[in-house]
Amino acid sequence: MIETTSARADTRSRIVEVAARLLQEEGPAAVTTRGVAEGAGVQAPTIYRLFGDKDGLLDAVAEHVMAAFVSAKSEIVKAASAADVDPLEDLRAGWETQIDFGVDNPALFRLLSDPARVVPSPAAQSGRKVLESRVHRVAVTGRLRVSEARAVDLIQAAGIGTIQSLLATVPDQRDPGLAGAMYEAVLRQIITDAPERSDDGSKATAVAFRAIAHRLDVLSESERRLLAEWLDRVINAG
Repeated sequence: MIETTSARADTRSRIVEVAARLLQEEGPAAVTTRGVAEGAGVQAPTIYRLFGDKDGLLDAVAEHVMAAFVSAKSEIVKAASAADVDPLEDLRAGWETQIDFGVDNPALFRLLSDPARVVPSPAAQSGRKVLESRVHRVAVTGRLRVSEARAVDLIQAAGIGTIQSLLATVPDQRDPGLAGAMYEAVLRQIITDAPERSDDGSKATAVAFRAIAHRLDVLSESERRLLAEWLDRVINAG
């Protein structure tokens, strides 16, 4: 039974890897049951037995690719934190990596950005947590002017929109400065350093305090929750 289960897992993995390669190199049209079966050295019924149908196979491909990408990003974040890399530099590096991946892998990006696949995906949720950790590091420094959740949403939305815009443009007509300009526009919305949007600093202070509130062991759990609620009210005011 153990050997059978292991063989099944190996076969499934091989099929997913072949499908992911076909999708990346030749596009969605190449991901046919027949083509994948031939590339993986299996019979077509095996694919139906393991994945149900082509959509089930594509779901597995999306999860596989997303998990690999997220794992690589997680290692980068850990290294940046250990090396005490400036949080803003780390955030920019994450943005650039995301944009490059999407533009270089259009078929995979469209598959991975499908809400029907992203919402229930454990890898997609892990990917968001990587971005959340990057934003959290910025918040702790006192440089975030909005809540961490709003900053994550803005960065994520801007990144997806930028990639879609670039992919919708003929390669030799793409604006090479678009991604950088969009990133700077997002920073002006979320970072306190933007001179034209400066305030008295109270919101940034609240955001920074909110980022470490859960560590205040001198308070009880209920007190920490209450403190977090008060700080959220300050952060989201206006």
